[in-house]
Amino acid sequence: MDNTVITPAAPLSRRERQVLVHMADGLTYDAIAQRMALSRHTVDTYIRRIRAKTGARNRMQLLMCAMPLMAGSLGAAPEPALGD
Repeated sequence: MDNTVITPAAPLSRRERQVLVHMADGLTYDAIAQRMALSRHTVDTYIRRIRAKTGARNRMQLLMCAMPLMAGSLGAAPEPALGD
């Protein structure tokens, strides 16, 4: 297994970063939707966009993308769950 951190080719939006952080926290897609006050379909769309920008092929690779975000958010106040 390749443990290389994937760097997105295009910057992730604030909401895409939020979805990744929630995934890294172990939330399911349905739980992410509920937490962010979104539909499951919208969460799926964010996941597809993140995969397209990062080239991640599976959940593990997506979580590897979240590692730098989690390190950068340590001690930061959580962002409100407002729509984009």
